[in-house]
Amino acid sequence: METNELLAPAKYNITEEIEAYANHTNQAAVHWKSEAGDEYVWTYPELIHRMNQYANVLTAHGLEKGDRVLIIIPRLPEAYALYAACLKAGIIAIPCSEMLRAKDLIYRAVHAEAKAVVAYHTAALEVEEAAKEVEIPLHFTVGESKAGWLALDELAASAANVYAGADTAESDIAFISYTSGTTGQPKGVVHTHGWGYAHIRTAAKNWLDVREGDKVWATAAPGWQKWLWSPFLSTVMLGATAFVYHGKFEPHTYLKLLETEEINVLCCTPTEYRLMAKVDGLKNYNPSALRSTVSAGEPLNRPVIEAFKDAFQVDVRDGYGQTENTLLVGTLTDMTIKPGSMGRPTPGNDVEIINEDGEPVQTGEIGDIAVHKTAPALFQYYYRDPERTKATFRGDWYLTGDLASKDEDGYFWFEGRSDDIIISSGYTIGPFEVEDALTKHDAVKECAVVAAPDEVRGNIVKAFVVLQDGYENEDEEALTKDLQTHTKALTAPYKYPRKIEYIQELPKTTSGKTRRIELRSRETSTNK
Repeated sequence: METNELLAPAKYNITEEIEAYANHTNQAAVHWKSEAGDEYVWTYPELIHRMNQYANVLTAHGLEKGDRVLIIIPRLPEAYALYAACLKAGIIAIPCSEMLRAKDLIYRAVHAEAKAVVAYHTAALEVEEAAKEVEIPLHFTVGESKAGWLALDELAASAANVYAGADTAESDIAFISYTSGTTGQPKGVVHTHGWGYAHIRTAAKNWLDVREGDKVWATAAPGWQKWLWSPFLSTVMLGATAFVYHGKFEPHTYLKLLETEEINVLCCTPTEYRLMAKVDGLKNYNPSALRSTVSAGEPLNRPVIEAFKDAFQVDVRDGYGQTENTLLVGTLTDMTIKPGSMGRPTPGNDVEIINEDGEPVQTGEIGDIAVHKTAPALFQYYYRDPERTKATFRGDWYLTGDLASKDEDGYFWFEGRSDDIIISSGYTIGPFEVEDALTKHDAVKECAVVAAPDEVRGNIVKAFVVLQDGYENEDEEALTKDLQTHTKALTAPYKYPRKIEYIQELPKTTSGKTRRIELRSRETSTNK
């Protein structure tokens, strides 16, 4: 595939892809099922009608092309219609996880100058807390009605189900997805309608191998860039059925759903695959419709790949990408699998491993994974942050922050992070926010947070804590639980330290900086 095949027409809106299936009256666009067993299906015409109704409501209340809107919706069909409505109206969607706290919402609202927020009713309290600090002119709720909020679904019920759409170009902004704030404040990653066009034609078709009529289960939740990747763009933009399970992960439940729902394409996190692979009697399940299985977020270990191959005769194929791009490197359907490898660069995207001079490294040499600035899958810039945008480039190459080597067949092999970022169960976690939360506890004098290897999650967050005077004789188990609860209250819950070790002092450089590399090395050697 040539790069120009991934370039969208000058006048383009991502929702053109959905509307190509407007006459598929018997084709399910979204099949939703809850943990309690409730379920319903939206056909393509129903999804398109709801998209148009939402767009009419949003624009009737004064939202215009280019306005920014925070969206906080769980795994519901309404998420598909709402994101599509924003796209069609030229409104810029800002995905927000349900796990974000008021301070996170305040930052995003201020930085993006958000004109509105659309939130599921369960997120209303955090939004209202944020609204004490920042004015967001419009508040729409999905689900239960809330006093002082506009009820989106009630308003949509009386809105027209036809909407002309905004006059958008491929260069117009479609999404601003915020990073996890691993170094300083989160960065607002700008993606255009043209980026969506490229993603659909690379990751969706060549990696996930989604085909019209498929039933696709991608388990990522709305609020994350990965949801835009797979559950959203890679399904309803290709005439497939997006299966949505609104319930907590449980390996037996997932395996049973793969079988009973006749899933054709599965996109899970490595953690979910690892836990399913450990189920006793794995071969007793029979997901006979399963054709394509992929994993992204962190390297998948060989035993998991072998377990799925042995039980179900499917190859779990790895993929690598970031919020700033799309699938950059992966094992595509026609490639030989090398367990442990990231795969090869995706067609149409110029991805290399480069040295400090910006030149490709030799076979077997470790370097920076980099994307050429002309790649259609690359983000445009960090919103209102030219300095940080500039800092991510080495000449014409965007640096992902990850290190890899390349073998004689062009396969990439992940070597590690070039910074202190922790990847746990597919979540990207920076140590600084966790450390900041811990040090707000009276018992903590100093702390350092690093990744600790974990069989299930890949890595977990571990904190090394130096206690304040007077706390040395505290019950460690009780104190650990207290510190974990304290951290959960100040950060997104998935960031809390699952392990805490109490030490007398942190390793430091001569200038007084904490040597996390020493702590990481200690964890790696301990867990070998």
